[in-house]
Order: sequence, then C-alpha cells, then structure tokens
Amino acid sequence: MPPWRQQLRDALAALPAARSRALRTLEPAGAASLQPAPPDDALPLLDLASNDYLGLSRHPAVLAAAAAELAAGGLGAGASRLVTGTRPIHQQLEAALAAWLGRERVLLFPSGFQANLAAVASLADRHTLVLADRLIHHSLLVGVRASGARLRRFAHNDPADLERRLHAARRERPDGRLLVLCESLYSMEGTSAPVAALAALCLRHDAPLLVDEAHALGVLGPGGRGLAHGVSPVAIVSGTFGKAFGSGGAFLAADALVGDWLLQSSGAFRYTTALAPPLAAGALAALRHLEATPSVGLALAERAARWRDGLEAAGWPRPPGDGPILPLLLGADAEALAAQRRLEAAGLLTVAIRPPTVPEGTARLRLVLRQDLPTGSLERLLAALGPGPLAPRHALAP
Repeated sequence: MPPWRQQLRDALAALPAARSRALRTLEPAGAASLQPAPPDDALPLLDLASNDYLGLSRHPAVLAAAAAELAAGGLGAGASRLVTGTRPIHQQLEAALAAWLGRERVLLFPSGFQANLAAVASLADRHTLVLADRLIHHSLLVGVRASGARLRRFAHNDPADLERRLHAARRERPDGRLLVLCESLYSMEGTSAPVAALAALCLRHDAPLLVDEAHALGVLGPGGRGLAHGVSPVAIVSGTFGKAFGSGGAFLAADALVGDWLLQSSGAFRYTTALAPPLAAGALAALRHLEATPSVGLALAERAARWRDGLEAAGWPRPPGDGPILPLLLGADAEALAAQRRLEAAGLLTVAIRPPTVPEGTARLRLVLRQDLPTGSLERLLAALGPGPLAPRHALAP
C-alpha cells in the first residue's frame, strides 16, 4: 500500500466512533415528514432537522415555476454566466431580490459555500486583517484562508469585544485593510447577531461588514428580509435559496460598486456553470410568495417562542435566540447520539451535532421548526425527551 493511502487508513481508524459520519437516504413522505430508505419497513419521521423552514420546497407555485422553466429551457445553463449561461430567469431573480432587499446589485451563485468564498475574496487579500465572530460558518473561514488574509476572532455576538479589536487593529496599522464577518442567524446556536451595532462599529473604523443571512432570510427581519435589511453600512449580504426559499443556489447582494467589482474580479462567479434555471425559477416563485405573505416569519417566530417555553417548562435549558433553530445542549457526543436515537424511535427526526461542527463538549440536538409541522408536534417531542435536567425532583414517598 502506498504511504499516502496508509496515512488515510490510519487517520480513519483513529477517528472515534462517536465522531464518524455516514450518509443517509431520506425521501419526502407528506408534509413535514421524511421516509428513511432503506429499510423498507421504516416508518416516516416527523422532520425536525431540515432547513425548509416554510415548507416551500413542495409549494405548488414553486414546483410549477421550476417545471415550466425546465420544460421551456432545459435543466442546465450549459456554461458560466459570462459565456452563454445567463438566462432571462437569472436576471429576473437578481432584479427582484435587489428590489426586495433594498440593494443595488445581486449576483447568483450555485451554492452558499461558493458565494461566501467569493464574498470574502472580493474584500480581502494578504494585506487584510479579518475580524470574524468566533462561531462563523466554515465556508467563511475557508474564504479567509484562501484569500491569504490574517484572521482574528471576536467573542460571539459581542460588539464590545469587536470594538476593542478594531481599536487595536487601527493602532497597529492606521491605514490597514480590515474586513468583519458575522452571520445574522447562527445555524448551530440559534442566536441572532446585533447587526446594526456591529455595522455602526464597522462604519466608525472604516471596515466593510459581510453578513451571512443564509438562515435568516424568509423568517427574520421585516417581511423576512433578514436582519441586515435597512442597515446600509453592510457591504455584502450573502444568502441562499436552499433553506427558507425551498430551492437551491445562493446570491450576494451589495451596492453597485461592490457588485460590479464582484462581477469583474470573482473567479468563483466567473469560472462556474450558472445556477440551473429551474432552481432560479423556483427561487423567484418562493420570493413572490414571501412578498405576498410578509407575516409568515412572524408566525414561525411565535411558534418558536411557544416551543422554547415548553422546553423550559419541562426542565430543559431554554434554547437561546428567537428564531426557528432550537439547540438542546447535551455535552458529550455519545449522549447527543443516544438522544437522537431515542427521538427517532418515537418517530421524530433530529440530528446530533458534534465537534468539529460545534466546540468540544457542546454536542447537541439541533431542533428546527417548520411552518407545516402538524398540531401536537411539541407535545410529541416533550414526551419523547422526557423531563429535562432542570426539572424539579419530587421527594420520595416515606
């Protein structure tokens, strides 16, 4: 065996069982349910794990728009946007998103990971110092490494710590290039960033702010427009269609100057086949649905508050934040996996999130709310979980 293959084999053998991952096949099985396959005799599971917050991946208007585009123009774009890959549906979606978000320019990308790489690369190079929230998404960290920029982390959602680090950076290099990275809704924590406060600090210190809105768009902010909506100092908004929009692909939104710089300079945009037109059509239909039902995010937030109240009343630590992501911290990897299996036995699909996705010692169940969950879903969850660690202990009978 060549040495490089032996090294891979040794590394895999050293991986603890509780850290090993495996792919699993699941099929849609009605509203808010997924069917494991195989085994064939497995029962459908109530979906408390995916990011289809509004159930739009199966909305009739979204499916019809994608099908119409597929029938009219085929499946793929066939080339990059700067060759022959730009279709009318791309331009329609970009214009509609720009108007909805109050930004001057939007560019589409095939994935959120790719969009974040492009966003960081457009504003950072080896002469840049990047200040990133300690819990920032992996794609943004990869973007920083690829850019050659220096990286420093600030405490999670802590404007005071960011301000200290901005002051220190300006003392070290008064004219140095800076970039600040945050998410608006953190996908594993459920917490929301104080975007306006962070943006004000960035404006004061001449540091562009990039906000990843992937999990907030459609469910948080005015009309579901995200937490960066109306915050003009934000230089770039990154968003995806694979979550609340129920489609696939991603985008970057900015002003005309930054948008044109992305178009002219971004290899991640230039050298990739354009977003599949049927996905763009589905995303545009989802956007029209959000425009027509601007209160849908508020309804989901109200449900999230009821779930947090119910979990807390049952003795579980109240999940942080106010969005549709509710993490239940369990600590050890094995404990999180056992809880996942226990809920699945009760017909509930959740996923144990373990390091390196989250910090050591903070393995958790990540509960995700959907608009189309049936009545009684919370009661099913609480019955399967049982009393939490903070539930009062009844005195033993004499």
